Amino acid sequence: MTSDHSSRCGYIAIVGRPNVGKSTLLNYLLRQKLSITSRKPQTTRHQVLGIVTEGDDQMIFVDTPGMHREQPKAINRFMNRAASSVLSHVDVVLFLVDRTRWTPEDDMVARALEAVKAPVALVINKIDMLDDRNVLLPWAESLSAQDRYDAVIPISALRANNLEQLRQYIRGHLPEGPHFFPDDQITDRTERFLAAEFIREKIVRQLGDELPYSTAVEIEGFRQEGRVLHIDALIYVERDGQKKIVIGDKGARLRAIGTDARKDMEQAFDSKVMLKLWVKVKSGWSDDDRALRSLGYEDR
Repeated sequence: MTSDHSSRCGYIAIVGRPNVGKSTLLNYLLRQKLSITSRKPQTTRHQVLGIVTEGDDQMIFVDTPGMHREQPKAINRFMNRAASSVLSHVDVVLFLVDRTRWTPEDDMVARALEAVKAPVALVINKIDMLDDRNVLLPWAESLSAQDRYDAVIPISALRANNLEQLRQYIRGHLPEGPHFFPDDQITDRTERFLAAEFIREKIVRQLGDELPYSTAVEIEGFRQEGRVLHIDALIYVERDGQKKIVIGDKGARLRAIGTDARKDMEQAFDSKVMLKLWVKVKSGWSDDDRALRSLGYEDR
């Protein structure tokens, strides 16, 4: 860790409603995959730290679950707490919105940011998908008139458009101080956590329409034997019918999930991976606080 007084270090929260591209933005800022992504809302369930060290500057990004109004289950309440709890402890807030698509949930996030003392930048994502970019400026000006944003920055996270301007804005707001993490560290999460997330991403991508939010993953075994990393994982569902969907015809769907997840693991962990998956019914896990804690859903 650097202790040079000329160094700068700070926490940057990436917040917004579900499915605006927060995790995609973090991955592109890190220049490697850390947070899982899909087109389904609420893919991100946990706070995930992504650490970027460039020279004397260390930027610690906090990827958060999308803030949403509906809280029917314990897991929804957990995700909202995970997203809102970071706001009083960061140095910069990036409020991510999807082009000119403003929803009641965007309004809810904006209201939550009113009490934040840190500078808030309105980051307008997915500008590459706008049919008419001429509508962007007046729309951004109307939002700025309603709320006092420190900056308005249009970007495309997926196309890496204008990310350098965003980086410069962030670096300009980092407080002076020593780096909190070693310069080569990219996250505070364990490899076991990342392995579980890689598996869950493949489930969401392959079964999002059939099983949108009814699965969780627990890593039961994680051991290196020679050049091979052996990972044993349990996929939890809430009903027997869901178990059949995850397994698929003669196990085909489960094998596909495992194959795709293993590829990400081998790249992330720089090792050959032997992945074994099982599916187990754990009725009502998503609305049971004790079950959530046992599966790693804990306030940080």
